[in-house]
Amino acid sequence: MQKILRAQANLYELDARHPPKLRVKQGESFVVETEDAGSGFIRSADVAPKIDDLPTRKFFPPKGNPMAGPVYVEGAERGDLLEVTIEALEVGDQGFTAWAPGRGAFSTSTKWPELNRRFVHIIKHLPGPSGTTRDGKGVFNKRITWDLAPMIGVVGTAPDREVESSAVGQGPWGGNLDVRDIKEGTKVYLNVYHPGALLYIGDVHASQGDTEFYGTADETQGVVTASCRVIKNKAIPFVRLEKADSIVSVYSYRPLEDAVEAAIDDLMRWMVTDYGVSPEDAHMHMSINPDFRVNVYQMVRLGRIQYTVGAEMPKKYLVPSK
Repeated sequence: MQKILRAQANLYELDARHPPKLRVKQGESFVVETEDAGSGFIRSADVAPKIDDLPTRKFFPPKGNPMAGPVYVEGAERGDLLEVTIEALEVGDQGFTAWAPGRGAFSTSTKWPELNRRFVHIIKHLPGPSGTTRDGKGVFNKRITWDLAPMIGVVGTAPDREVESSAVGQGPWGGNLDVRDIKEGTKVYLNVYHPGALLYIGDVHASQGDTEFYGTADETQGVVTASCRVIKNKAIPFVRLEKADSIVSVYSYRPLEDAVEAAIDDLMRWMVTDYGVSPEDAHMHMSINPDFRVNVYQMVRLGRIQYTVGAEMPKKYLVPSK
């Protein structure tokens, strides 16, 4: 199986000019090893006072979320849609979370003076029933553990004309979305703007709460197994996800209510166009169906990064209207 090694997963720009590191056929499984969001420099809490001195912090925006790629997918052309299936996702033996003044809603708050400092916390990862961290435990401290929920924070194709940062770049091509549902078993749909699609993957999290409130989750190394399929001559407004039992329309924007409305608009469009649901029925689902959900994945006050939401509908309701 073809693989991108962690030592090669050190790109910080989604850029069509990067030469492909892999060329894969449709349906071919491949592996990418990813470095953590701190580029491997944050391995203990002792580094907290020195974070601003790290070499990756000497840029604007700082170099964060190193990516593996690009992966060239045979048959993908401009105007197509790339379906990326996350087949397996394993995380490293530890992760970190961190904050600093100016990062997050409370980092300069006088009500929370304890948060007005540079801070790093290390989370240990223990193997689960599979013998790996795919289903392991996160050790927050001696009293608290939780089930790991590995996910991919950055996934995207090379944008059309722009060069976008892996730290703050977001768009219909993907980017730093920090969507908890981009996990093992999920299919991710991304627009294609260049031959081969040029797929990037990075910023794996071992776990993340809704909103990723202060901008850092359980940041860790990862090993991702994936495969791709090309859907010819199809484009979508933004990123879409297909989970085992539901579909999710993703959107990134500010303010939050605009992101929510755009995600719902695209979910309705998806239901009508691909599943034969009538516009009236799709609209009613959004307001009366108790299983309809709006997930606030990322809502971080950090530079120009947008707020990312997902409008989710269970597949059992995707029944054509008569």
